[in-house]
Amino acid sequence: MTFIKKYFHLVTAFFVFIIYLFTLAPSVVQIDSGELAAVQATLGIAHPTGYPLFTMIGYLFSLIPLPFTKIFQLNILAAIYCAAAVGVFTYTIKYCLDNVSVFRKKNISKELSKKEKKKGKDQSITEKRIDFPENFKLIAAVFGGLTLAFSRTYWFQSVSVEVYSLHLLLITFIILFLLKAYIKSFENDNLTNWLLFAFFLALGFTNHLTTLMILPGTAYLYFSRYKFNSASFKKLALMIALFIVVLVVIYSYLPIRAAQNPILNWGNPIDWERIYRHVTGKQYQVWLFTSFDSAGKQFSHFWSILPFEFFIGLLLAVIGLFVSIFKSRKLAWFILITFLFTLLYSINYDIHDIDSYFLLAFVMLSFFAAFGALKILEMKSLKKNIALIILAVVLAIQFFFNFREVNQSNVHTYEDYTKAVMNTVPKNSIIFSYQWDYFISASYYYQFVENYRRDVTVIDKELLRRSWYYNQINNHDSKIFSGIKNEIDQFLVALQPFERDENFDSNRLENIYQSIMSNLIRTNIDKREYFIAPELVEQEMKRGEFKLPEGYNLVPHLFFYKVVKGSEYVPAPEPDFTIRIALNRNYYIDNIENMVGRMLSNRAYYEVQNGRSDRAKVYLKKILNDLPGFKLHPALQDVLKN
Repeated sequence: MTFIKKYFHLVTAFFVFIIYLFTLAPSVVQIDSGELAAVQATLGIAHPTGYPLFTMIGYLFSLIPLPFTKIFQLNILAAIYCAAAVGVFTYTIKYCLDNVSVFRKKNISKELSKKEKKKGKDQSITEKRIDFPENFKLIAAVFGGLTLAFSRTYWFQSVSVEVYSLHLLLITFIILFLLKAYIKSFENDNLTNWLLFAFFLALGFTNHLTTLMILPGTAYLYFSRYKFNSASFKKLALMIALFIVVLVVIYSYLPIRAAQNPILNWGNPIDWERIYRHVTGKQYQVWLFTSFDSAGKQFSHFWSILPFEFFIGLLLAVIGLFVSIFKSRKLAWFILITFLFTLLYSINYDIHDIDSYFLLAFVMLSFFAAFGALKILEMKSLKKNIALIILAVVLAIQFFFNFREVNQSNVHTYEDYTKAVMNTVPKNSIIFSYQWDYFISASYYYQFVENYRRDVTVIDKELLRRSWYYNQINNHDSKIFSGIKNEIDQFLVALQPFERDENFDSNRLENIYQSIMSNLIRTNIDKREYFIAPELVEQEMKRGEFKLPEGYNLVPHLFFYKVVKGSEYVPAPEPDFTIRIALNRNYYIDNIENMVGRMLSNRAYYEVQNGRSDRAKVYLKKILNDLPGFKLHPALQDVLKN
């Protein structure tokens, strides 16, 4: 028991890590998982803002000889990050509860009067010291840590490769060293503590720019402690100097590695202009602060998911807000400021997968939940055992419902889909798509880490709009652009003012871009099979933004459309692939099932049009057997009956 009390934060972290292993994804999952794993394993450069610290640590971890696939090994690293962050957070809560009275002190920047000095009084300590029983503090700290660990969005960061897992570890360290520096400044105002905070703050910024959400709360604590004067600004200048040095040293990875031309080299940040665009995430700024309607939509979304993050624990967080204001007001204001700024900043980012941007707000609410637990434990009307049972039930409810939602242990859908797409096309084929979230990102991992079907060239239609992408594709397939070099050169010249925020000819840019897409087919089709994803057919081709070269048509293959010359019947492979549709469904898995179902239906319809009803039944039976959530068109159901 003594060991547990002494190392309560480590025990909590280890317990959480074991739980996380049960929900860990065995393979790639949606969105950036495949790309980030590939970047780590190959020491490449990820999408903006580059995540150099995340990449370097992941690369070193991937070198450890473990009996797992690289993707599973890197998924384990995500679980380690998140579990460790819970341990740091739990320790931080306990540390604050041990020093709760410090956050009630008056402004101590005023000098003691001579009279007070003679009396040996410290003007800074003007309020009665508050303390809690040691066991209560330990229980409250562990409760707060577990509340955070089992909140839905936080837990989800632990199941697969994602930059937010390291972000959470760094942000909890930042909070710890910020609060330590503040508390210790009342005992011995040593610059070392503030420099340590600045160091971890810089590490946070080298991983994810949402670290900036901690700054308003930091400013509140710092200036409430030191006020606005020359001494405080000198101290701040030294912290900023260290911050910049650490930032520059770690971000120097980007140009150094880009100069070596890695296989994954997003943005190719080899000069100051490209480094700036990459580090600031310039291409994503178009979705920031777009409109009040967008902010209102994201604001409503936050409140719609919040009850499912904490369940009954949310009530304890509300209670804890008032308890903390009464017993530790400056800490309460720090938590509240950080929560509000995180919320207000995040709702102004108009993206679909916004939940991760609310993570710091959930961290702050977990802080309040610890104070709420403390209140339950302090209630004289409740026996200690009853209070413990209440807290355990609160955590159990949260754990039970979120486990089912977060569990990715049986999710193979993205791996199966990606491998099936590439495995059903002939050697040296070209695949043209913009299915980043469930195919292209995953293909980076399988092609460049596991060397699966590296002969296939996958082209992201949207990334063709970026100057750096041509170099990356050329590194993988040096012949694919050989027939359109002049058009690419023209496009890059026209694109340069756009990327620099200068005046540009949008019509010329779009015309050349559309020409490149069409001529990619024309210059390669005689040598290689060419496949176009359904989203392009259903969107860009319908709108007339993308056209096939004259004389060519599309035939539904299995997953994509095959470009063919003429109108003769074109056979397709047997649908002998297996895609395990996860029981734990989400938006992305639903999309995969619907896309596969639509394409198999289109193939079946194509067979019927060509008088091959028996062949059509093969594809329709595949739908019925493997895609339970897809509804067949009534006309195709009749084909099965005949």
